[in-house]
Amino acid sequence: MKFDTSDMHAALMHELKNNLGQLTMTLDGMPVLGIPEHDRKVDDARLICQRSVERLREALLVYKAADQTLRPFIDAYSPLDMLRELRDNASSLARNRLTVDTLVGDQVPDLWFFDWNLVELAMLNAIHNALAYARSGIRIEADMQEGYLAFTIRDDSEGYPQQVLASAGESVASGGKGSGLGLRFARLIAELHENQGRNGTLRLYNDGGAEFSLLLP
Repeated sequence: MKFDTSDMHAALMHELKNNLGQLTMTLDGMPVLGIPEHDRKVDDARLICQRSVERLREALLVYKAADQTLRPFIDAYSPLDMLRELRDNASSLARNRLTVDTLVGDQVPDLWFFDWNLVELAMLNAIHNALAYARSGIRIEADMQEGYLAFTIRDDSEGYPQQVLASAGESVASGGKGSGLGLRFARLIAELHENQGRNGTLRLYNDGGAEFSLLLP
């Protein structure tokens, strides 16, 4: 019997992703005991599970991209709804350990055209990274920049290393904290969005912490 190993790999990644999702829900159900050492370990485990789920989702994207089937499914969505969902996810992970604020620019429209699942994947990865390194809190923003809809994550960490700022997600890091894969996927997701000859882009800054902005045309 001949097996299609690529399909088996995809199925295994799906199963692992689902199992980690169930583990995350189990950790979510563990109560806060008010014991800092215990609560911090549980929160760290929840964050690790969430980040692992996102990595497996990214691995599935690699599989689709290698098969030349990765295409965005563009539809009209509410930027405010996206912001609320991202806030709820971040607040659930942060509990009371970190603050999670939001900010919506006056010019943000009621609807914008983008792939909800892909944008959510990029933003959740940025949120999880921000929660891992922030000192006291993060802020999730939606605003208009140069005619693009910009979703931004700001934290009060030490900021991005200079090599990360220099590459802006174009290459995978060879050392330091993290591999840089999340940023590379975010750039790919941004660039998959195209409108009237303009593609989305990823911008990274340091300004009192790390700033991650995903711009959609």
